[in-house]
Amino acid sequence: MSAATLASGPRGRLQPRIYLFAALCFAIMTLMLFPLAMSLFASLKTPADASLVPPHYLPATPSIENYLKVFHYQAGLQSYLFNSLAVAALTILMCLALAVPAGYGLAAFPLPAKEAIFLLLLLGLMAPYQALLTPLYRLFTTLGLTNSYFGLAIIHTVLQLPFSVYLMRNSFEAVPKELSEAATIDGASSFQTLVWIFLPASLPSIITLVLFAFITSWNEFIGALIFMNRESGFTVPVMLVGVRSGHFGAVDWGAVQAGVVISILPCFLIYLLLQKYYVSGFLSGAIK
Repeated sequence: MSAATLASGPRGRLQPRIYLFAALCFAIMTLMLFPLAMSLFASLKTPADASLVPPHYLPATPSIENYLKVFHYQAGLQSYLFNSLAVAALTILMCLALAVPAGYGLAAFPLPAKEAIFLLLLLGLMAPYQALLTPLYRLFTTLGLTNSYFGLAIIHTVLQLPFSVYLMRNSFEAVPKELSEAATIDGASSFQTLVWIFLPASLPSIITLVLFAFITSWNEFIGALIFMNRESGFTVPVMLVGVRSGHFGAVDWGAVQAGVVISILPCFLIYLLLQKYYVSGFLSGAIK
């Protein structure tokens, strides 16, 4: 068979579509990566270079001055990173402790008014939590939970919990009932069935829950600004607002972009490490 015959066949007709699809993917990738690349280039500019009018996209003389400013800002970057990581870890633990049993109960047991309870939990996605911050702050002040990792983690857990319950419930419902019935016949309790059957089968969804809880806690700003009013307790997003102040009230764009690049790295690394679990878990949670 000649090359001309191959080119005119079904495979040959598909090649232009493949090239078009590849070009479209490349264009979307470029569009998504362009702001990140600009942030990286801006973080390498000197203050004089960053304030040029009209601005230049590439740094004239690459410098790490902005990164040094962020690293040594007030309490030190390591302190703010530790605060964010501590709050994120507590948020993940509380989301798992609450969403996994709730999703298991809603998926595996014939509860009365189960769908109404589930919809009531999802109503939390519709309420803007900013409207609740004032009464929550007064309550947390009375309980002594302000300026504490645990108190801020409670706020972040409230933000993430409705979606976490939704994800875990749909994931547990996708587990074949024959597996749980076999475990019950073998004498397993409800807790043993959860640990031995449902959790291993829903591991991708659990990883997805962990990723979403981490990103929600890591990027949250308003709650961290209000409930952590001591400078030593600030998280990374709050630190970024402070580090932007330059001379005479001007915005130090180079320092801001350096902080943005640093704050992106943990999310980027965790996503790369757990990407396959994230994709499969999100699909398994939404397939119902």
